[in-house]
Amino acid sequence: MLEVSELSTGYGAKDVVRGVSIDVREGEAVAIIGSNGAGKTTLLRAICGLLPVSSGVVGYEGRAITNLRANEVARIGIAFVPAERHLFPEMSVAENLALGAYPKRPDAKQQSLVLELFPRLGERSRQAAGTMSGGEQQMLAVGRALMSRPRLIILDEPTTGLAPRLATQAYESLAALRVQGVTILVAEQQVPLALRLADRGYVLENGEIQLEGPAAELRDNPTVRRAYLGIA
Repeated sequence: MLEVSELSTGYGAKDVVRGVSIDVREGEAVAIIGSNGAGKTTLLRAICGLLPVSSGVVGYEGRAITNLRANEVARIGIAFVPAERHLFPEMSVAENLALGAYPKRPDAKQQSLVLELFPRLGERSRQAAGTMSGGEQQMLAVGRALMSRPRLIILDEPTTGLAPRLATQAYESLAALRVQGVTILVAEQQVPLALRLADRGYVLENGEIQLEGPAAELRDNPTVRRAYLGIA
């Protein structure tokens, strides 16, 4: 579904990510793990059209989408949930969800699926998004992305600012998404949660892929265990 080949990108004249290649197959959950500053956010932003690609190719369902604008990427079936969430804080939960469907009109069936996945959003439909807890705002950010009916959802650090219990709940929700047939690419510092969800994973450090493989193999890899799982 998604194929990134030898991608380099960054800010100004400096490439932060260099020669990265990853792929995501339909129906999979794939994790990109790495420490803060490894280049995870930069990579995702380039895939989603929020940063220019200096070299390499981004392919989606057999077509090159390298350097498409972000709105064009969204319209072909890719939804992006940034770590900052970027909700409209003074607008209600219902209004934020409706905007997720733009430029189409909100689909009642899709909204029902979102509210089934996140019942709290239905309970808080009239509440201003900015007054919700961090966990509720994360639900809303994911729910808003789902309103566009994406085939691939890309999430950057979905546990940012969440207490451990809420972080676990966030990943339970992502697991439920997989049951609905949504393909997932997630970048995360909370490595145990990400590898529990994922089929496969990549370790990104200093802007380059250092390791890749099935999630179970990465969990057992001595380097990953020492660096990210706190196990000698």
